[in-house]
Amino acid sequence: MKHLLASGLLAIGIATATQSVAQDTIRFAVTDIDGMEALQREMGPFKEAFEAASGLKVEFFPVSGRTVAVEAMAADQVDFVLTGPSEYVVFNARLDARPVVTWVRPDYYSTVVVLDESPVKTPADLKGQMISFGEIGSTSQHLGPVELLTRAGLAYGVDYQPVFLNRNVAVEALIRGEISAIGLNRTHIDSIAGKFPDQKFRVLAKGPQLPDDILLASARVAPEVVEKVRKTFADNGEAILAALTRTEENAKYLGGRFNPKVTDADYDVVRAMFRNLGITEFTEFVGE
Repeated sequence: MKHLLASGLLAIGIATATQSVAQDTIRFAVTDIDGMEALQREMGPFKEAFEAASGLKVEFFPVSGRTVAVEAMAADQVDFVLTGPSEYVVFNARLDARPVVTWVRPDYYSTVVVLDESPVKTPADLKGQMISFGEIGSTSQHLGPVELLTRAGLAYGVDYQPVFLNRNVAVEALIRGEISAIGLNRTHIDSIAGKFPDQKFRVLAKGPQLPDDILLASARVAPEVVEKVRKTFADNGEAILAALTRTEENAKYLGGRFNPKVTDADYDVVRAMFRNLGITEFTEFVGE
């Protein structure tokens, strides 16, 4: 009996210790960074700053995209995922993933762009035309521009033909007159202006500030751990942001901040964008 009691207490002690270790380490993935080497290079300074501020250990979990990330969370291989607005909607619908903190990007909004010399003067003038969008399912390059066209009375895939071209290829097609407009976000306008200095572009439609990138937590993560992560960003935001933006790939967050007061309802606007595409269930990524 003593032997059994001792064994039982040992098992409880091991289980408790394991749980404690698990709560001191968070497994972290980023949906748009492919592979461990890139993850360490782009997010290494952030990891060091966050660990110092929180006392938690961050264990990177590399993924090759949003589908792999959601599957990893479903398999309990990852605790926290940094992802985009449209991806969050799917994580939430499939896994009841919870919002923790947003990573605010200044000037994060969608546009529809034409050549300055184009005869198109309003979004409604694009009826019957071919329009290129960025990555399918992207909030700022696809869903957002579609929302702008929907507001102008143009039904997706009915009143115009959507195509998905590489950005530079799309600009070349625009110059040749093969397409009439491109859906872009604000940052991409600067990019195409720099790569095509002999061309002038005109913003035909501009949207409001979009919901931001979001750090979400698996429903399996203990509430106290989620709160500790949230509080770390709330109390140490400036230091963490300074570390994060030391790498060129994270320059999009310069001048931004972390918002720990995010709620799921903040992403209802993205769900409305899904509906513009005829999608009423949010359990699958657009285009997959």
